[in-house]
Amino acid sequence: MGEQLAFYFDQKHCTGCSTCQIACKDKYDLQTIASFRKVYEIAGGTFKKSGLAWEPQVYAFWISVSCNHCEKPTCIKSCPTGALQKREKDGIVMIDKQKCIGCKQCIKSCPYGAIQLNPQTKQAMKCDFCLDRLAAGKNPACVDACPMRVLDYGILPSLQEQYGDIRSTPGLPDAAITKPALIITPHRDALTVSGAKKI
Repeated sequence: MGEQLAFYFDQKHCTGCSTCQIACKDKYDLQTIASFRKVYEIAGGTFKKSGLAWEPQVYAFWISVSCNHCEKPTCIKSCPTGALQKREKDGIVMIDKQKCIGCKQCIKSCPYGAIQLNPQTKQAMKCDFCLDRLAAGKNPACVDACPMRVLDYGILPSLQEQYGDIRSTPGLPDAAITKPALIITPHRDALTVSGAKKI
C-alpha cells in the first residue's frame, strides 16, 4: 500500500454551515439525489437546578463526514462482485461501475452512510476524494469551500503526527470498526458527552 490519503476535520471550529456539503453536491451535480458529504448536528444536555436558578448543561457541535476511505473498509468485504476496490497508491476506495450490480450490500455495510444508490443508474455512488481535482493539483471541493477552513486532507501519518490520532467523536461509529482515514480535532463538548446522537 502506498501513502494513505486522509481527511482532517477541525470540529471545534465548525459552525455547521453545510457549505462543504453544498460544494460537493454542486461539483458532482447531485441535486436532490444524494450527498457525498453530510453535516450533522450533535446536540443534547439538560438544565440543573441551582438554588432558585436553572443552570444550562447543554451542548451542540457538528460533524462533517464523507466516505472515509477506511483502512479496513467493510464495503469492500460486502461487495459480491468486487466493484469496490482500495487503490494501492493512495488508499482511495473506488467503485467500478462496470462491476456494480446495485445490490446495495455496500450501502448496508457502511457504518457512515457514505454510499448511496443512484436512482437513475441503480448503481452505488460515493465520494472519490475529488480525484480529478487532485490530478490537477487542486484540493477536494469540500476543502476549498469551507469558510472556516476546518477541512483539510493529506497523508494519514503526517496528519496523525500534526493533529494526533482521534478518528471518532460522539455521533460517529467506533473507529475500530473500519479504521477511517479521518483525523479529528474534537469540539470541547465532544470530549465529555456520551450517548450523543445525530440530529
